[in-house]
Amino acid sequence: MHRTRRRARHTTALSAAVMLPAMLGLAACTPTADAALAPASVVDTVPIYPDVTVTADVPYPAGDGGTQLLDVCQLADVTASTINNGPRRALVLVHGGSWREGDKASTWWRSTCEWLASEGFVVFNLNYRLAPQHPYPAAINDVRAAVEWVRQPAQVAAYGYDPALIGAVGGSAGGNLVSLLGTSGSGVWDIGSRVAAVVELSAPTDLTRAGLELGALPEGFDRTQLEYLGCSSYRSCAVAAEASPQAHADQTDPPFFIAHSVDEYIPIGHAHSLADALTEAGASVTLVEVPGIAHSIALLGTSEPTPLRDEIVEFLRDALS
Repeated sequence: MHRTRRRARHTTALSAAVMLPAMLGLAACTPTADAALAPASVVDTVPIYPDVTVTADVPYPAGDGGTQLLDVCQLADVTASTINNGPRRALVLVHGGSWREGDKASTWWRSTCEWLASEGFVVFNLNYRLAPQHPYPAAINDVRAAVEWVRQPAQVAAYGYDPALIGAVGGSAGGNLVSLLGTSGSGVWDIGSRVAAVVELSAPTDLTRAGLELGALPEGFDRTQLEYLGCSSYRSCAVAAEASPQAHADQTDPPFFIAHSVDEYIPIGHAHSLADALTEAGASVTLVEVPGIAHSIALLGTSEPTPLRDEIVEFLRDALS
């Protein structure tokens, strides 16, 4: 049964959000954000996952025939995969940063990778080509290529998961990319670059001129978005719709989990627009509206985890079954 659930709830993520502009080049959509500016007091709050191993800088064939790098996070004891009540599932994790910055190894994206691995998933934390040097569709082509690589028998044998059970998680610009990944193509979810579940946090989803009417974006973000699209203006930017996930929604899309803060700087109208398109197409979508201003993976909490973590894990275990 297809359904839309819109739930507003309180969260402890606000304390994380007030530190966001300095902290999250890894998740933010502001062009000036820089993960290197994270204060020591914030870094000290990063959770430790002693049961998780990280294999860093594994090369994968990118969308242009070149190579990009990813990190693999997984439980050190593979027998602990029973935490998932069945076969191990794989996730691709896609960082944010306005499509022009950010890195898989940034403190909080690495921590997110380790957290998801601690829940029993095999997580592939991706780097991808960045704008403006590599405008659309370079980034999404890399993400698609990564999923195809994850699905190959060599990786399945090396890391031990079911290639039919691959999901995608992303925040901010990375949320746009995983949403586009989820709505791209049609039909079954276990072939090629198709995925069986999508978790999207705080993404700009409508990159067309109409998307500018969904709420006030941060100053200069429209120019950053045009640079990502490789366009000089919205009037002459045919790829803007192509890069907007809701333009491709159909009834064969996988289940989506969308979380967005009510008052953050990416307007919540983007979450509503994507959720409405998926619902109208007949796909399953859960939309969680979170009070406050926390953006992207700051919704998960820093000094203490938020309930959203448990909801995401429950969603992924249910969808990837």
